[in-house]
Amino acid sequence: MPQRRSHVAPSAAQTELAAALAALRESLDAPADFPAAVIAEAEATKAATPELDLRDIPFATLDPLGSRDLDQAFHLERDGSGYAVRYAIADVPGFVAPGGEVDAEAQRRGQTLYAADGTIPLHPKVLSEDRASLLPDVDRSALVWTFALDSSGVVTDFRLERALIRSRAQLDYASAQAALDRGEGGPAALLPEIGGLRIEQEKIRGGASLNLPDEEVTRAADGSYAIERRHPLPVEEWNAQLSLMTGMAAASLMLGAGIGILRTMPQPDEKSFDAFRHQTEALGRPWTTGRYGDYLRQLDRADPMTLPVLEAAATLFRGAGYVTFDGAAPSDAEQAAIAAPYAHATAPLRRLVDRWSLEICLAVSEGREVPGWVRESLPELPALMQSSGQRASRLDSATINCVEAALLTPLVGGTVEATVIEIRGERATVQIADPAVTASAPVPAGTVPGGRVSLRVVSTDIARGEIEFAI
Repeated sequence: MPQRRSHVAPSAAQTELAAALAALRESLDAPADFPAAVIAEAEATKAATPELDLRDIPFATLDPLGSRDLDQAFHLERDGSGYAVRYAIADVPGFVAPGGEVDAEAQRRGQTLYAADGTIPLHPKVLSEDRASLLPDVDRSALVWTFALDSSGVVTDFRLERALIRSRAQLDYASAQAALDRGEGGPAALLPEIGGLRIEQEKIRGGASLNLPDEEVTRAADGSYAIERRHPLPVEEWNAQLSLMTGMAAASLMLGAGIGILRTMPQPDEKSFDAFRHQTEALGRPWTTGRYGDYLRQLDRADPMTLPVLEAAATLFRGAGYVTFDGAAPSDAEQAAIAAPYAHATAPLRRLVDRWSLEICLAVSEGREVPGWVRESLPELPALMQSSGQRASRLDSATINCVEAALLTPLVGGTVEATVIEIRGERATVQIADPAVTASAPVPAGTVPGGRVSLRVVSTDIARGEIEFAI
């Protein structure tokens, strides 16, 4: 899908939108500021200097442009016929004291929230964007995973160590992709090769990726809000494979030790598969043979029917949650879309659960007992993460709804052209290309997914994030 950028220009609608977004933040009990005691503890804490010194390894980070909360850094090199991959994770366990003020506040928040008017961080910025962040050209304590991969991208060995590192480059997705497209070298030169092999391994396992376009609300320097839609760049997908590989390694360590927390998702049942097959047939892109992951991978992004197919496939990617265990391994250990046991262990600056995963994995790797506080608090994590996930979901959806209503406010009384994505009864999910809006609307009888409809914009309510259409 081509990138779309629609914005709410300075106007009464923008003023109303700003008030709506501020009210939304207040309704979620998600303050950006931290209590004084939390800030004081964060400013006073320091991570111990690790004995292992890996500052001679030229690590690099790869994130959205302008990011400061840098959780991961990588180093890729050939090793005989295979590869050596080092993946360093911010040493949040080294900075956050169990039972302290920062820990308590992080448990209340659960994860970093990304609002249209700024982030609501999990940890104070002195940690998340400074001392614990893997920023370039500064020494940092990190938890470093070292992987040995064979020529086909299979992990043959791995280990986890706490080490002192120094990132040499802060890359962003667009610039890194452009450099790779030009055939330039640099820290990410092997990423297409290794990432591509790991994608092939995902296919072999039977994994599946949904890869719906990103929909993000942004704010420009003039204060105007915009919605951007785009597919992830290839470099983002290759980079994600490093994180997935690490999450699978973390899961295997915890399963072997008989204690941990996994990110799980059930395999879709036959009823869901049958419904999806019928939808692909209705869209003229039938899934007839092979695994659903293979079918989704072969879809052409330039095909206007691809988005309706992906929206229909979203029903197959439901039911994700967290499972804790201390003793026998859980019977439902697998994350179906990854087709392997998996754990969140690569974003501790932005997600609470990763700190527990890393604490357990490091203890297992060092041959020592898992800390008592980890064992005691482990059962509470799924509920904490579910609550924060629901808060993040409400923030995302309500923010987009408010911005979409503001985008269409100048068009009230006029008509817009839309593509039908999904039909449910007499209403459908439709996508308007310009302005970039996805909404629910009535459609004429006989309309099919992928069809085009003309809709009249009857009214908008920015505060509620509601749009009323008529045929």
